[in-house]
Amino acid sequence: MTLNSSYIILRDLHFHAFHGVMPQERITGNDYSVSVRIKYDVAKAMASDDVADTLNYAAVYDTVKEEMSKPSNLIEHLAGRTAHRLMEQFDGIEAIDLTITKTNPPMGADTAGAGIEIHVSR
Repeated sequence: MTLNSSYIILRDLHFHAFHGVMPQERITGNDYSVSVRIKYDVAKAMASDDVADTLNYAAVYDTVKEEMSKPSNLIEHLAGRTAHRLMEQFDGIEAIDLTITKTNPPMGADTAGAGIEIHVSR
């Protein structure tokens, strides 16, 4: 069997955070959904069954949670900062797809959210 590619995925992480350019967003905050798809070679872990041979998704979550707790005006900045930190922290990451959605954006529209999706690679 040949492993062509593999991904570590965290879907729909939920946070209440204080990002945004509007004053009320910094006071009351908003709810956010974050999804991360990380290209990472898991071939060694498939053979060993040892967490040391893979990317620990709990550690990835902790990093995302820390970045979500630091207010930013723009979720674009937040996304870039989060992806950069993940790349710095975990050497084996080849690429990251990161989506951040503000579930109730202050724009007067009936919507499931507004957000950003980025793709970064080494």
